[in-house]
Amino acid sequence: MARVGFIGLGNMGLPMVRNLVSAGHAVTAFDIVKANTDAAVAAGAKAAATVEGAGEDADIVITMLPKGEHTLQVYEGSGILNTAGTGTLFVDCSSIDVASALRAHELAGAAGFKSLDAPVSGGIVGAQRGTLTLMVGGEAATVDAARAVLDAVSSRVVHCGGPGSGQIAKMCNQMMVATNMAICAEAFAMAEKMGLDAKLLYDVVNTSSGQSFAMTSYVPVPGLIETGRAEHNFEPGFTTELLLKDVNIFQAAAQESGLASPIGQAVAKLYEGSIAAGNGGKDYSIIIEYIKRMQRA
Repeated sequence: MARVGFIGLGNMGLPMVRNLVSAGHAVTAFDIVKANTDAAVAAGAKAAATVEGAGEDADIVITMLPKGEHTLQVYEGSGILNTAGTGTLFVDCSSIDVASALRAHELAGAAGFKSLDAPVSGGIVGAQRGTLTLMVGGEAATVDAARAVLDAVSSRVVHCGGPGSGQIAKMCNQMMVATNMAICAEAFAMAEKMGLDAKLLYDVVNTSSGQSFAMTSYVPVPGLIETGRAEHNFEPGFTTELLLKDVNIFQAAAQESGLASPIGQAVAKLYEGSIAAGNGGKDYSIIIEYIKRMQRA
């Protein structure tokens, strides 16, 4: 059993806390939204009144926050690095830009702590089921030290390399997620337009070279698979606005590194359009509805 401080109890963080408690870990949780903290307490966690309180007596502190600026507010803006006990391990599971991840590592190291960047893949359903994939950047020995806790929220922990490498893997994964879904949606919209049955297309592609996660597990058409969010009025497994955030992280990295990203730029514009149409809080697979409504110039 580990003593875990958990900061950030949103759609991903709260189910992760539930899994940590179920695995026997003692969790002290904090969120700026009191209702989220109350829900964690109902799941068996202890409430912290402050960020610093979540780190008191913790063996490991996990942050699961929306953006890099929020992670740095914890590492740099709060006093948690001054109040945490010797030997506390810091793990940021947020999906953020590499520069912010490296800064978090730098701050933790300067304060005498080991740290990992460990963004996740699997969405809300994966968080609920404890089947997330964790892409981890940091020292191998630190990954080993955190593994018992990380295993409680995931089905796979992948050590990607040194500090920041977890975030590099995550942004590349998310670029492919966004692109695969957009082209899957466009193809199904075309099939509908030309009178081809969606179930027939689904069956054909799932045993053909167009197969992808967007097809097999998240197809954006109702009546095909239970795990697709189209089956649930596009209530989010992962919101459009969060996916666009990840796509923009990739685009910023591409610009900084001098890499051409023509597909990424086009995909970013699609999801921007979907958000402008009011779909920011809906699952990203609702891009199919936006594509259907687009008029060809």
